[in-house]
Amino acid sequence: MNKLPEARRILILAPHPDDEIVACGIAAARAVANGARVFVLYLTTGVPERAALWPWQRTGHKARLRRRRAEAQAAAALIGLRPSGFLEWPSRRLREHLDAAASEVANAIASCTAEALWVPAFEGAHQDHDAANALAARFRDRLSIWEFAAYNFAGGRAHSNSFPARNGSEIVLDASLAETAQKRRALACYASERGNLAHIRVEREICRPLPRHDYAAPPHPGRLFRERFHWVPFRHPRIDFAPSSEVYAEIGRWASLADGGRSAAIGERPGDKPRQADRELAGAFDEPEGERGLGR
Repeated sequence: MNKLPEARRILILAPHPDDEIVACGIAAARAVANGARVFVLYLTTGVPERAALWPWQRTGHKARLRRRRAEAQAAAALIGLRPSGFLEWPSRRLREHLDAAASEVANAIASCTAEALWVPAFEGAHQDHDAANALAARFRDRLSIWEFAAYNFAGGRAHSNSFPARNGSEIVLDASLAETAQKRRALACYASERGNLAHIRVEREICRPLPRHDYAAPPHPGRLFRERFHWVPFRHPRIDFAPSSEVYAEIGRWASLADGGRSAAIGERPGDKPRQADRELAGAFDEPEGERGLGR
């Protein structure tokens, strides 16, 4: 099977601006071509908070935010998507705002009169992806929900647009040459994320009805994609050092409704005065090739 059930009004939950293209750009373009209205709710800015940047980068934080939103609007125009909202939470902080985010999603579903909800898979790619997936699950009794594989590190190597494990309900979407070219152009709209998007496949996407995940546990055994650079000996802004045990404990508590409270903010930030060796290594990571696959 290589065709999604038809829906005339679709809402994509994009944890960051670019995930609507990474996970389901081909599927979205097909839906638009078939006459559907496809909306996107961008759940975070896609940019870490200002304090998480290196001190010498912080003055440009607002410019980064403006650039990322402009990139999203350009990609949406190329595919024919309709932005329904840009939420202001920084990257890596979605799990701290899930109650408020659920209200925003409910409002978007209502305003778009959505029949289907699409979201990146629960696969350990990024903590915001997994939080967004748990957020989507809150609405499983209200409308059809599909998760799309983005990227993961199952088995100790990076995979793009492929689930860590299949359950038999998957739909594979093989792209035509024209669709492949269009997805490349849409990804290229996100020039600020060029290094991070270099590993994304453009010839295929895969999705399935949202399973009942255990959000309190990591999505697959072994190292997760978001953990690949935890060996770096200093707190680089592009690496999410939040311990996965805490990430999934918090998402799991929210998903199970066992605890309505919020734990303290998790995550390390770069020091105000990095050592010279750290600054030099930071510079290497800040180069586009050095950033490749580091995550947001």
